[in-house]
Amino acid sequence: MPSPRGGLGCRLDRRAGRTAPRFDGVAHTFEELVQKQRAADAAQTTVEGLRETYGPPAERGMTGAQSGTYETALRAWRDLARDAQTALSEYAKETGRPRADIEAEVERAAARHGERPPAG
Repeated sequence: MPSPRGGLGCRLDRRAGRTAPRFDGVAHTFEELVQKQRAADAAQTTVEGLRETYGPPAERGMTGAQSGTYETALRAWRDLARDAQTALSEYAKETGRPRADIEAEVERAAARHGERPPAG
């Protein structure tokens, strides 16, 4: 009988018939933390752009499509930010370093994304 687990720490999602990543005990790299933070930052920018375009959700009536788009973007931001924070905590625990120090380093590295290196 075939194993329900795929390779590389994945498990089979039987409903969808595909593998989904598993993150139990998997070590994170600093670059993965930066990528997760960048994804969360991009999602936040999307939510802020929608809020600017549509107006604050409580102050102005959104159409059904606008509300759905906004709520989906907000959930994505929340989920990505939670994933980034969880990975950050795991990384701090794995490395024995203070979480606040790592978080500051990750935020600096994520903010540098897209900046050009100084000419020299």
